[in-house]
Amino acid sequence: MRGHGKRLIALVALTLAAPVFAQEEQSTAPYAYRQLSDPAKEARAQDLMVTLRCLQCQGQSIADSDAPIAGSMRSLVRERIAAGETPEQIRAWLIERYGDYVSYAPQLTTLTWPLFAVPAVLLLIAGLLLRRRFSGKGQEQ
Repeated sequence: MRGHGKRLIALVALTLAAPVFAQEEQSTAPYAYRQLSDPAKEARAQDLMVTLRCLQCQGQSIADSDAPIAGSMRSLVRERIAAGETPEQIRAWLIERYGDYVSYAPQLTTLTWPLFAVPAVLLLIAGLLLRRRFSGKGQEQ
């Protein structure tokens, strides 16, 4: 019975550890951590990667994130740069695939114009209120 108990414990331990070993053995995307051999192309890829948001981390660019999806996105960027696509073509493709949120530099569209207009309107209102406040004080004296 004692031998069976040890085997059972070992079997349970292996069963629980299997997902951890499986995750470690998964291969990452080919260019997730490997740079392109052409320095000019790698520079274009790096310049683009710092302007793209990691979808998992949300506060980091894909250049700075260690999340698996960021590695996949870095690899996609490098593969497409190596294939001759421009950074803007790649950005457009990623926005089409993941939405405007993926880019730190959102484009002005019919959906995003309020993001650009609201701050301007708020500044205009603040300016009008300040002008009214200070011009009203000057007239009282």
